[in-house]
Amino acid sequence: MTAKPAGKDKPALRGFDKDLAELEELALSFRAGAPLIDEGVRRIQKALAHKNNFLVSKAAKLVAEAELAELLPEVLAAYDRFFVDAASTDPQCWAKTALAKALVKLEHRQKDAFLHGLRHIQLEGSWGGSTDTAGALRANCLHGLLDCPGLSDAELLAYLAESLVDADKTVRMEAARAIGNVGGVSSALLLRLRLHLGLERRNHEEEEPEVLGACFSALLSLEGERAVPLVASALKEGDELSAEAAYALAEARTPAAWLALQQRWRAGADAWFASVLLSAMALTRLSEALDFLIAMIENDAREAPAAIEAIARSAPGEELCFRIRRTVEQTGSPRLQKALAEHLPSVRN
Repeated sequence: MTAKPAGKDKPALRGFDKDLAELEELALSFRAGAPLIDEGVRRIQKALAHKNNFLVSKAAKLVAEAELAELLPEVLAAYDRFFVDAASTDPQCWAKTALAKALVKLEHRQKDAFLHGLRHIQLEGSWGGSTDTAGALRANCLHGLLDCPGLSDAELLAYLAESLVDADKTVRMEAARAIGNVGGVSSALLLRLRLHLGLERRNHEEEEPEVLGACFSALLSLEGERAVPLVASALKEGDELSAEAAYALAEARTPAAWLALQQRWRAGADAWFASVLLSAMALTRLSEALDFLIAMIENDAREAPAAIEAIARSAPGEELCFRIRRTVEQTGSPRLQKALAEHLPSVRN
């Protein structure tokens, strides 16, 4: 029997496939802890100049991970290149989005690159018409703008206000978060205006709860307890927007936020929204909120299993887990033993 020639087990990789395989091997090696030597940096540099947008996106991701500041000129050159005939050269905006992320990670501070991406709309053919694929690019450029010198707060907020009504939901959410990071009275007023408009049309099909949820969180981060009444006003309906408000209050972790959640729970809610409120209470991690939930378990109340589940979702520490187990044991309730076994199985014994 004739022996198979060496190296014939599989065809040799050529061209794009070879370049991609080498880049992925380099990335795996780096993530495993191997340093990037000069040859590896040259491979990434070569990949950034490639015409294939997918390969460039992989190279850009590795530039960001390794924080290769020396490749900033190549990143900028590739970024500019893919705006030319963008839908053909960079379908799905893979390259430009990854390159924008690399610019942010490398702390590029020239506003023009981010403004270019922020203004870019890329319509590509899809079933039934066309789709804008540049939303993620615009969202990343928003955060790049925040640290650029030469932009006054007023100018920056003007850009962010436009993005707050962008056609893409992700951009609108990131605009709200970015406005919260700008800070100041003007930012708070802009968020309040957006929230009042959103609450007025909360049942409108184009008003996504997640966008207003980002506004809730941003306003609470700016104003603290002063923002609680406005956010708490959204709890009344017990719908998806109410859930966004509840979790934003949970993030605030203030006594006023906890009281708003407690008052809404006492007003009554269906099983789904009651579960949301209990989870939000647990996520505040405030001692008074946890005492409230533990009291439910102690009294073997109807909501006690939901209270156990809510605490379990908050990733409780060992001390709190022990407290729950002891409380359940003291009740002697098979129903609560079952809930404990289901939601916190590691603390049964």
